[in-house]
Amino acid sequence: MGVSGAGKSTVGAELARSLGWQFFDADDFHSPENIRKMRTGNPLSDEDRLPWLESLRALVSRLSSRGENAVLACSALRDAFRQELAAAGADVRFVYLAAPAELLDARLRTREGHFMPAGLLASQFAALEPPADALLVDASLPPAELAARIRRAYGLST
Repeated sequence: MGVSGAGKSTVGAELARSLGWQFFDADDFHSPENIRKMRTGNPLSDEDRLPWLESLRALVSRLSSRGENAVLACSALRDAFRQELAAAGADVRFVYLAAPAELLDARLRTREGHFMPAGLLASQFAALEPPADALLVDASLPPAELAARIRRAYGLST
């Protein structure tokens, strides 16, 4: 979890690959309306996020009920969102990819093909409620190193 540009999709995909788990990107669960809104530089409201969050909650619940392991790359900026996701499944764990705004802004300005413009980074930080119960990692590190640190911290073998 973390703000845009933190590397959630890249690190999440690497972690899932290294564990042989499924990978899901929460960006794929946004409605076309939400994507249009963000693409035009308008931040989402909590009301906009509710159907998206419900889709993610359903995904976590379905995976948990099947006993399937997965990695979900998701902003989960607010504590209430994380509580919803955690309540949906057994053994849900969070990793907070944190980095300075300057680094994330630079990443967003060079990123191609994504709907989230760099201009919305400030709104992401404004919405962020840093988690007290997540593994905190430095998002400036290489993705493979981050995946290894996450595996070690949570005792996950490859």
